[in-house]
Amino acid sequence: MLRQIMNAIGMLVVLTVICGLIYPLMMTGLAQAVFPHQANGSIIIRDGAPVGSKLIGQNFANPGYFHGRPSSAGEKGYDASNSGGSNLGPTSKKLMDTVSDNLKQVRDDNALNESAGIPSDLVLASGSGLDPDITPAAAYLQVERVARERNLDVAEVSQLVAKHIQGRQWGLFGEPRVNVLELNLALDALRH
Repeated sequence: MLRQIMNAIGMLVVLTVICGLIYPLMMTGLAQAVFPHQANGSIIIRDGAPVGSKLIGQNFANPGYFHGRPSSAGEKGYDASNSGGSNLGPTSKKLMDTVSDNLKQVRDDNALNESAGIPSDLVLASGSGLDPDITPAAAYLQVERVARERNLDVAEVSQLVAKHIQGRQWGLFGEPRVNVLELNLALDALRH
């Protein structure tokens, strides 16, 4: 019996070293060598300072910026340490109230009438609660507000949106999308 216990302890040590040390170090090294930007969080640097991650949504409440998806991550939203959806079902009163409030907010922010269609990604949080992208339709819906707030030409802001539309991943997966942080940084870079 002592021999079996010693064998079990030996296997535990060997597997701990392989699975807990060697494998993670190899994967970290490989990721750093092949995909260093992504492995380090896809941080966007402007003027020598980090401004955010391309992979994590941020709260842009100022009317002069494009707004991203609503967030259900954390109590106030956009909390990267508390990622996750609300897990509310389609019959949830809280979900219905949240969606109604979000619809009203989008309509008020963008001076839209009650019959105007609004892309779902402007009123529903993503599964992670931190989606950094919106659909092109959601971006174009906000063009007039952003142009008005910044005293820019609507056509110029529309062209900026068009330049920031990313296609499907490898031409196959997902839908066209616009990264809100990158679009807002490009908006800030416009000089007039």
